[in-house]
Amino acid sequence: MSRRPITRRDFLKVAAAAPLAGVALPALSNRGRAAADKVRVVLVRDPSPLGPGGAPSAEVVQKMLDDGVRALLGEKDIIKGWKSLIRPEDTVGIKTNVWRYIPTTAEVEQAIKRRVLDAGVAEDRIGIDDRGVLRNPIFQKATALVNARPMRSHYWAGVGSLIKNYITFTPQPSAWHADTCADLAKIWDLPIVKGKTRLNVLVMFTPLFQSVGPHNYAKEYTWEYKGLILSRDPVAADATGLRIIQAKRKEYFGDDRPLPMTPHHIQLADTRHHLGTSDPARIDLIKIGWAEGALI
Repeated sequence: MSRRPITRRDFLKVAAAAPLAGVALPALSNRGRAAADKVRVVLVRDPSPLGPGGAPSAEVVQKMLDDGVRALLGEKDIIKGWKSLIRPEDTVGIKTNVWRYIPTTAEVEQAIKRRVLDAGVAEDRIGIDDRGVLRNPIFQKATALVNARPMRSHYWAGVGSLIKNYITFTPQPSAWHADTCADLAKIWDLPIVKGKTRLNVLVMFTPLFQSVGPHNYAKEYTWEYKGLILSRDPVAADATGLRIIQAKRKEYFGDDRPLPMTPHHIQLADTRHHLGTSDPARIDLIKIGWAEGALI
């Protein structure tokens, strides 16, 4: 009896079902192998109004996160999807970002926490933190991490990225500022984080596309993009967010004006440190929801 050819959807279902360890996959055709070589990134947007904290309502954010995870994993059942990412016995740290002008937002944090709870993790084994992760017992014992932060222009790194979000897992963050933070990806090899990240969420509700000097913020250089970018690969998510930032800068300034600091840590995370994929040609970008002004 002839066997049904293995499709790309088959491959993604198998890969999503076993994110915690290597699995033996069926042999793929050349066509299937080429598709599997791409890293999946999901951009989900919603035109709903933003609240005073810079995020849509909690209900809208939950739907955006859920729609993004479904598309990322190829799993319609959102609880099954999260159970393929997180085990009930895990201790889970949700690594957020608390920069006062553009934080991760409580809406995103709580949407993630709700699904971690739904995956069967006890509430006393879930932590949400940023600058205190090294002192936080949950993060000290964490077996799984969810990485969530907004993208913005950044004085030392070019852009604040998912890669950079783990800098607070180091005792001296400033030690990583050399060469515009070129080697931030090395942080991901530290024992406290290595191999633990199950999902990356780049928050693009009101990105900052221009700043000058440390901690600089000007509202005129933000816009209501109203998006989330999700990926298992932090480099691919950051590379996608950076393309949107660069497109907005061209739209605003009328030329291909470079960022004040070169965000080459994203490309080097791929080419030097092999953390993930930065080449758009190797990224399978899925766009869902509101399309107007997507810039990509």
